Amino acid sequence: MPAFAAPSPAEIEAWLAELGVPPGPRLERDGVTAWDVVLDGRQRRDLRTTLILDPTLGLIAWAHLAPPIGDGLRKAYRALLRWNDEFPLAKFSIADDGRPILAVELPARWLDADELGLALARVVGIADRLFEETRAWLWIGGRVPAGYGDRPGRTPALLERFGPRVPELFAEPAGGLAEGPAAELADEAAGAQVEG
Repeated sequence: MPAFAAPSPAEIEAWLAELGVPPGPRLERDGVTAWDVVLDGRQRRDLRTTLILDPTLGLIAWAHLAPPIGDGLRKAYRALLRWNDEFPLAKFSIADDGRPILAVELPARWLDADELGLALARVVGIADRLFEETRAWLWIGGRVPAGYGDRPGRTPALLERFGPRVPELFAEPAGGLAEGPAAELADEAAGAQVEG
């Protein structure tokens, strides 16, 4: 039996409310609780994320980076493996249905309101950081729909509070987000989607 008490589902919901992140309906099965939330970054909007609380293990924030990617996109698989090295405390994988997944895990012994907020900020910060590289997975030809970033984000309080604690994810990189290998990979992936 662990020497720590895992937070209850009600505590997680209270923490989410404090963070300005409204949870979807609570789903419970076999002692495990899950919620869907939608996060908005500074660039990436509508990031569907599932929070899974297992009191014996902790919490997993499981973000759906994009719709299923085709089998012919070996570069996409290589990108996921590369990102596993580049982003500590995050795991990239492919779900059974082919969707690329970003997961951040919090062991039960560390799980509190602050760590939950930091994990959610890490998820949306990584999605923002990879926005250019994942555009082609989200939209045909990698073309961002008109007006996509015009509306205010849903989770500004989360970004304001926790963004400064993960500056490596929220600071503007030298040369901007749309240059270098990220843009090249997005262009190549867009070409592969259009051709395939």
